[in-house]
Order: sequence, then structure tokens, then C-alpha cells
Amino acid sequence: MDESQPQDIPLLGPDDPAPVTIVNPEGSASLILICDHASNAVPAALHGLGLIERDLHRHIAQDIGAAAVTRLLADRLDAPAVLAGYSRLVIDTNRSLDHPESINRESDGTVIPANQDVSPQQAQQRAEACFWPFHRKIGAGIAGCALRNVRPAIIAIHGFTPVFSGTKRPWHMGILWNEDGSLAVPLIEALRTHDDLVVGDNEPYSGRQQYGYSIDTHAGETGLPNVLIELREDFAATPEAQEKSADILVGALIPILRGLG
Repeated sequence: MDESQPQDIPLLGPDDPAPVTIVNPEGSASLILICDHASNAVPAALHGLGLIERDLHRHIAQDIGAAAVTRLLADRLDAPAVLAGYSRLVIDTNRSLDHPESINRESDGTVIPANQDVSPQQAQQRAEACFWPFHRKIGAGIAGCALRNVRPAIIAIHGFTPVFSGTKRPWHMGILWNEDGSLAVPLIEALRTHDDLVVGDNEPYSGRQQYGYSIDTHAGETGLPNVLIELREDFAATPEAQEKSADILVGALIPILRGLG
């Protein structure tokens, strides 16, 4: 399925949602929360990417519950949060534009019809509409902190499926990190004080191998404290689960963030 949107017409129309949402923009904490896969929205011009509605509510389109948990954390930590406004199937804000998964042709065995023959011009149009606005807002938030002589911590909220390739994943949360463990190491220790919580250290993915564009660009390259938190889908899928996850994370993060100043 080819994109029908002519190149001289903006991809986003007046009835499409915004490409980025800022929650609690006046938050006073020395922290910026980000959520790359917050939404399953698709611009109307892309006709649902040729997918059936059910697929747009699966993990392939968004991280289930991640946006809700990010909003709860923004409120309880009094921190600004930056949420991407479009599905990662339109363009993945957590992949560089030259990454093979930037515009996925297939995800978890599902072919994405509208992503089969995306031209460089169409890819650029998606990037300008959905990718760059998100990253510009993160950059603006960091710049605003710098004007106040503040070095914010950057925390990204993501999600993962309970089963992958037929294998059950035992972790309720995964803490991903690379070179900077100032947030990750004490966070893992704090979370593991919960006897009923299985916490992965660079599981189910390794931050040393596939941390992602957002943290690498906005924190890794600038030396800001950072961590990526993965929530198992069933640990964030309902309002009750979201509240529980937020409660646990807030209790663990507050003393750590205070220690960072």
C-alpha cells in the first residue's frame, strides 16, 4: 500500500493529534521523563497503515500502559514529561532515522502494508511531522534546565510483552543502562527490596547493546544521569497496575534523585 499523501501537503491534518505532548511543563524536579512509544495514533493520511484496528492496539503499535505510568510519575515526582504523539509504526522516535527499524516493514510477524515501499521523501515527511517535534521538545527541556544551571536526570519509560517467541519473561520491570549507573544501580537495589518483584538488570534487553536513540542522544552524549525503565505489559495494562507500578517507582526514585541533587 503506497502512501497517498502528496509531498507538497503536510502529513498531519487539522484533525490529527499533536506530534508531541508535554505533561506538567512547569514541573520543578531536576528530571525529564520521556515516553517514546506512548501512542498508537496514525495520521489520517496514512489510512491506519493498512492494518486492522486490532493490530493498532497491540504492543507492535505502542507500549501498553507506558504513557499512563509516565503521566503518573510526572505528577507524583513533579517533573515534566515528553510523550510522543504517534505510533512507532509510523516512525520510531527511539531509532535513528537511518536505522532499519526506523520505519518497520514488519513487526512481531505482522506485515505493515503502508511501510513496504516508503520513499526517502515519504520517510523525511514522517520524520518532520512526527520524529523531530518530539526530540526538539526534549532538547528544549534540557536547554531550559541548563539556563537554570540544572543538570536533569533523563528517565525513559517503555514496555515489553510477557511472552516473546514462546518464552515467558519473568521480570516485572527491567532496568536498562549503559555506562552511567548513577541512577540504574541504586534503582535496581531499591526495587529488589520488594520480595514479590522480579527486576531485570539489563533484561529483557541490554542497554549496552540496544539502548535506543532517545537516551543515547539526549543523555548519553551529554553526560546526564539516565535510565530506561521497561515495564512488563501486564504490570501496566490496567489502571490498578499502572498505579501500583507508579507507586513502586516513586518510592524507589525519590531518595535516589535527592542523592543526585
